Amino acid sequence: MFVVFEGIDGSGKTTISNQVAERLSEKGLRVKHLRAEGKFASSVTEAIRELGRDAKNLELVPQAEFLLYVAREVQLIEEVLRSALGTNDLVIADRFLYTAEVLGRFGRLLPVEWTQPILQAASLGITPDLVVLVDVDPTLARARRKAFKLAARDRRPPSRKGLAGVGLQHRLRRGYLELALKEPERWVVIENEDELERSVARVTALIEDACAQGPKRAIERFRADVRTRPVPVAPTTPEQAFEAFLRWIDERARREPRVAAYFLSGLFGPEVDERRRALAQQVPEAVLAGLSGLDDPVSWGLREELAGRYPGAVARTLSGIAGTNERAHALRVQLEPRAPVDVLSALERLDDGPSWEIRDRLWTNYPDAVAASLAGLGGERAWSLRARWLESVEDALGADYELSRIACKSITGLDDERAWTVRTTARRAAPVAALSSLAGLATDQSLRWGEELLVRAPKVVMATIRRVAHPRAWAMRRAVVEICKEAIDSIDCMDDAEAWELREAHWDRWPSTVVKTLGPLADGPRGRTLLERQLSTHGTNVSLLKHVSGIVLGVHRLKGQRPG
Repeated sequence: MFVVFEGIDGSGKTTISNQVAERLSEKGLRVKHLRAEGKFASSVTEAIRELGRDAKNLELVPQAEFLLYVAREVQLIEEVLRSALGTNDLVIADRFLYTAEVLGRFGRLLPVEWTQPILQAASLGITPDLVVLVDVDPTLARARRKAFKLAARDRRPPSRKGLAGVGLQHRLRRGYLELALKEPERWVVIENEDELERSVARVTALIEDACAQGPKRAIERFRADVRTRPVPVAPTTPEQAFEAFLRWIDERARREPRVAAYFLSGLFGPEVDERRRALAQQVPEAVLAGLSGLDDPVSWGLREELAGRYPGAVARTLSGIAGTNERAHALRVQLEPRAPVDVLSALERLDDGPSWEIRDRLWTNYPDAVAASLAGLGGERAWSLRARWLESVEDALGADYELSRIACKSITGLDDERAWTVRTTARRAAPVAALSSLAGLATDQSLRWGEELLVRAPKVVMATIRRVAHPRAWAMRRAVVEICKEAIDSIDCMDDAEAWELREAHWDRWPSTVVKTLGPLADGPRGRTLLERQLSTHGTNVSLLKHVSGIVLGVHRLKGQRPG
């Protein structure tokens, strides 16, 4: 029997499929998992996967990307799957050709007339007996991915799919649900927003039943065992939204404390502080990740309490806090011997004396990290140090990815001739980093780069024009806002007529993001009206509840004051 697990990134399909395989093996079935513990059984397939996900391959066109996804499955079919079907009771695949279909058709919007014949030929006559779609809201899936990367200390750059922004995952989810609706005799959908144990137990029973009685009967029984969910009551006022958010946090903390900590990021206040302190006992690094830039007493208390055990994580929370803040500087100096690179990473855009003292002390042993810490600094002192570093890596610039990435980080936000020389050279090896270095620029050359790469990396382009009011920036936003919620993110705190036009036109498509971008504008009549409408129509959206909670707590009034 051949069973496929599908779902968007962060849905939990890899975790569930591996646990199901383990349980069925313990029951005596001969089980082959083609991606045990997240790694493909074929090294060639794994290599093709890495080629397709590597953001350095920015110029990869959607058609070629689709063919790569198909190629990795064809390789797996011929190298592993076909023989495994003959020697095992059950073969489990974490993704199959459906992944290529959904990414191509729904993610990249390729025509079905082009994709379908290729998929049909690539299947080589093999069709799954059962497809388990692990379904989850993209907002929760994104939180899980971030929590997982933190737990695994995964510092890898985002994948190519990540360059498209959150909207891609929404489109992929719709695509998967459409496929499931078209083939109900083969597909089942399991919502993985609650207890993992229940999801694993249900799927284990489903597959065990399918092996014994056949997929058709097993699917019928699976669908009959549907737990009715209570319909949450949507809040109608900001205060009710805050209460609903706290209830959601309390419930999530019992099952997924890292996710709960993620949703508290950037908030502070008595009710938040109480929960953050409790979560710090379970998932301290996840809690620290949410303290970045916070200057309240509880955040400082947690930093000082956890500095001994998690020096790097604590150092990173100081991002954006000036070196002239005596408490911040003292903590940086304390952490400097144990986490020098992390201390430097939090000095970006800081041009004060204490920050320069740290750079000078660490230059000899950590020149790369010092160079990266110069992001946003265009003065002669910064250029003198930057030039020394660039001279030392001159031969590698444009050829070595990591050094080119650091060079681009160092010149972020700079528009002089020296910066453009570095940027243009480094772009050959690190195109995404070069694009990201345009943050805040609104010159002809920077906007032209954004226009050239808008289709390939809309999320990154939108980040570069955050709060930029140039007519060409507005045109780029309008071009992608239907599929890229980061177009709304880029109008953060903007009170221009064009910004309000985008909010009003897309409040229903990106309900939480339009509220997130209000900042201090939420206190005005137009902001209050928008807020009331969002709650009345999307009041159960947890991301919206978080941003409304920030307004209740007064955090929104600080947005315009923080760097970046």
